[in-house]
Amino acid sequence: MSKRYFGTDGIRGKVGQFPVTPDFVLKLGWAAGKVFAREGHSKILIGKDTRISGYMFESALEAGLSAAGVDVLLTGPMPTPAVAYLARTFRADAGIVISASHNPFYDNGIKFFSSEGTKLPDDVEQAIEAQMDIAMTTVDSSELGKAKRIVDAAGRYIEFCKASAGGVSLKGLRIVLDCANGATYHVAPSVFSELGAEIVEIASSPDGLNINEDCGATATQRLQTVVIAEKADLGIALDGDGDRVIMVDENGVEVDGDELLYIIAAQMRRDGVFSGGVVGTLMSNFGLEQAFARENIPFIRANVGDRYVMEQLYANDWQLGGESSGHLVCRHLTTTGDGTVAALQILKAIVETQETLSGLKQGMTKMPQKMINVRVAQKVKIEEVAQITEAVKLTETELGDRGRVLLRASGTEPVIRVMIEGENAVEVERLCQQLASEVEKAVMALEN
Repeated sequence: MSKRYFGTDGIRGKVGQFPVTPDFVLKLGWAAGKVFAREGHSKILIGKDTRISGYMFESALEAGLSAAGVDVLLTGPMPTPAVAYLARTFRADAGIVISASHNPFYDNGIKFFSSEGTKLPDDVEQAIEAQMDIAMTTVDSSELGKAKRIVDAAGRYIEFCKASAGGVSLKGLRIVLDCANGATYHVAPSVFSELGAEIVEIASSPDGLNINEDCGATATQRLQTVVIAEKADLGIALDGDGDRVIMVDENGVEVDGDELLYIIAAQMRRDGVFSGGVVGTLMSNFGLEQAFARENIPFIRANVGDRYVMEQLYANDWQLGGESSGHLVCRHLTTTGDGTVAALQILKAIVETQETLSGLKQGMTKMPQKMINVRVAQKVKIEEVAQITEAVKLTETELGDRGRVLLRASGTEPVIRVMIEGENAVEVERLCQQLASEVEKAVMALEN
């Protein structure tokens, strides 16, 4: 399938550069509208995060859909998983999110969900791409789509999140909540406080420019400091569009997606709702794989990216998967990664076990991990470069069964990621530096 427009996380780029321009978004809205309108009267729901360009793209999408004769439901700022949920709730033909997730404010993008709150089927993506090559026309005035704003969108999503916690009370918990100045700023505080927690908010005042700026799931330093200062039980950091979560324990120590995945799996077992196994990625810490092996929980690795995690979950009919970045999927509760829903599962475990966050993660011991990015000028097929494959074999031989080696070309940056995990941090550092140096030499030879 062509990937001109649809990538693993939708369409994303710096505002003003192809493909993210108002003209492109207008045409995309029209193309999507024409495809969905083929089945008769259609309506599509649009949400966005808090970056300033969202206003511009929201208007462009609305105009394009209307020109194709499709009605539009507008939610305003809303987390990505909320759009997936609301698309199902309102029986929309699709949901569209205007967001660049954890990226800076000057990036933006478009992501589609089906009427079921899942990835669009490949045939629909292909049809939209084909429609993009056709000259844009507008339906008759009497057939133009209408736009309606959903005034209670936030309240609906808040109640959905609360229900996912299974009636647990968070009374007595003091939580520092970092909303990344993003789409969860007006929903996440209500979710946790209405369940009884005492909330200390940070990064919950978006101005269109400060989304993800030194805050959120990709930058937890401030959260760690505030958790200690406030003597909080823990901290929760969401990202700009609310589909990721990283937490901080009572000691101010970051708890990443691998550790959270382990805690959720253990809680699901206690609740009697766990079945099958768990999907991680190539970057999941080896310590997570070892922990699941000790508990006889099947574990498989997907390629990096939430799309690939979801593909493996559906292929195996499993319920739980995620990435160390904090993109966690609880399929027994929702259809996509949801940082708020995942955080609630952790809080449920804390309440029901009467254990601290630091205590709950003790069943998993993370192995030291080192990653170095080697920059490349052009795409390199790693497996076809003898110097690289030989260097990998030598490294694996030296490391033995004490860890693992991973090389992969990034899908979003011009780099080869060199990663090594092992039992000994000093050895891991040395071997990673050594292997990265060999990869860099090989790349330079190819480019020269």
